[in-house]
Amino acid sequence: MRIHAFHHLYQYRQSQSTRAFNARGSKIERCGYCQVATKHCLCAFQPDVDTNVAAMLIVSENEVFKPSNTGRLIADVVKNTSVYQWNRTEPDAEMLAKLNDPNFYPVIIFPEDYVDDKARLVSDDIALKTNSLQAGRTPLLIFIDGSWREARKIFRKSDYLSKLPVFSIKPESVSQYLMRKSDNEDHLSTAEVASIVLSKVNEESAANVLEMWFETFRESYLLTKTRLKPDLTKPALKHFLTEVKFEK
Repeated sequence: MRIHAFHHLYQYRQSQSTRAFNARGSKIERCGYCQVATKHCLCAFQPDVDTNVAAMLIVSENEVFKPSNTGRLIADVVKNTSVYQWNRTEPDAEMLAKLNDPNFYPVIIFPEDYVDDKARLVSDDIALKTNSLQAGRTPLLIFIDGSWREARKIFRKSDYLSKLPVFSIKPESVSQYLMRKSDNEDHLSTAEVASIVLSKVNEESAANVLEMWFETFRESYLLTKTRLKPDLTKPALKHFLTEVKFEK
């Protein structure tokens, strides 16, 4: 298993925490990496794909501790993924350096309805690819990882993000994300959004793997929900292993 930036942030926050993060399902014994119940651990099946893009997750205060978080799945698939704890007044210096690195073309993934300056909008996926490729820069896809309320706050109150281009997607289907209730019925999980965006930048293989990996994670996560009748045959995991030709 490849230990990535999300794991490192989780471990760091754990070392600095003075009290346990208690949420629904906190009594379940979970893997410290994939965050599903240890008896359903997925770490041995972590994807191994190559991409020509980079990703950045800016994580809200408690999101890193939530077992239902799907941002970590992006880091499982896109190897060049950096993860930073959000701080409005004291942003991570390494994060700022990456945002200003001329080798990258940073673009925030966020709904256009919340963008006041429409000139920031990258109009479509063709423009997104063209803007980065013409400049010879690697697309840096920035995802704000948190609840919908937290994401809006981070987007609006982060001066270091205020001038960056924004790429917006319009989901065509209802989210499959049932682990949490959102106040926005059309709100996709972070991993679902990333899968759509990856397909827009010609990373079809990574997009498909992330979509299947999300479904696999969702399946294993929901096996611990006692109110549901689980399918212990794990069809999503079987489908994932078949499609990616996984060899243990």
